[in-house]
Amino acid sequence: MEFELWWLLALPLAFGLGWLASRLDLRQWRREGSVRRDAALSYFRGLNFLLSEQQDQAIDAFIEAVTADPNTVDLHFALGNLFRRRGEYERAVRVHQNLLERADLPAPERQRAQIALAQDFLKAGLLDRAEAAYDVLRATSYRSEALAALLQIHERTREWERAIDTAHELERIGAGSYARQLAHYWCELALRARQRGDLDAALHALDQAVAVDPRAVRPWQLRAALAQQQGHEPEAIAHLRQIAQLRPEFLALVAVDMARLFQAAGQQASGRDWLLAQLQDNPAIDLLDAVLLLEPDAATRRHHALTYLQAQRSLLASRRLLDQLGELDTAAQTALAHALDGALKARQRYRCAGCGFEARNHTWHCPACQGWDTYPPRRTEELQLIST
Repeated sequence: MEFELWWLLALPLAFGLGWLASRLDLRQWRREGSVRRDAALSYFRGLNFLLSEQQDQAIDAFIEAVTADPNTVDLHFALGNLFRRRGEYERAVRVHQNLLERADLPAPERQRAQIALAQDFLKAGLLDRAEAAYDVLRATSYRSEALAALLQIHERTREWERAIDTAHELERIGAGSYARQLAHYWCELALRARQRGDLDAALHALDQAVAVDPRAVRPWQLRAALAQQQGHEPEAIAHLRQIAQLRPEFLALVAVDMARLFQAAGQQASGRDWLLAQLQDNPAIDLLDAVLLLEPDAATRRHHALTYLQAQRSLLASRRLLDQLGELDTAAQTALAHALDGALKARQRYRCAGCGFEARNHTWHCPACQGWDTYPPRRTEELQLIST
């Protein structure tokens, strides 16, 4: 009888405890559901602002979403990337560092946060911290992206030996050919060796440049400069002739230098004939300048300039012909020269084929897009004539 009475008392007590627990769980579930719902609404509101290009409002919405649900990883990534796009790199770094400090973050998301943090540092110009962040990713699925970024960092810091190693590593993992970049890295090392007076090291570096990219023009240009520095003009001429065989359009970059070498070597007549033949095959204003430099006869110089102008019809050619018209009144010639120079001011630049950045002198490395070999060997006016 006592057992039955205890049973009767226990049943209502258990029922009451169960009912109380269910109520508490229901309240917790409702509260969590409300939090998730608020976070989702803020997230979609932020996306809507982004699509409307209202970045300030999007940031406010994402901050609200992250505050409502701190465990939502994707919201943190969206917020950090938005900070980076706006140039608020310090805030982007804080967001991604907070993610990395979470002990419960899965490995794929941790790598994703690491690459985002590295991008923050790189965009902010903190190259040493960006390099350290990318180094962590060498053994992950982001290896190719990390190595490409490290190559960019090595270029910017002019660490050419490390750039060479990184480029070779990218080739080994199947990221494409980096022969063009490698040739320029070796050329940069050759320039550095030449500056410190180590000609053997410079020549070795240029040999490496030719080995990795047999069609590279720059190594032969630098070889000619080294030969000229040692007083070996015929050897320098031979090196520059290689450019005509490899890529004739680039001969324009060294044509005037060749003319001076022909003069120094006592090969003025043969050099003029060779350059004139190159001019006929690959018209370029610099080749015309080289021919005019080696031609002693004034009437013949005028003939060459007029023939080129009739074929090319460019302001640059007009300017060269004007220089040869000695019978004009001096004042008239000066006025015409100034007029042509003014019209040519914006047309004598070299334009990067990758990003359109213009430079007064030809360069192998674009300072804007960081591309190699992106500048054609002809000025913008000559390129417009070719395209038409």
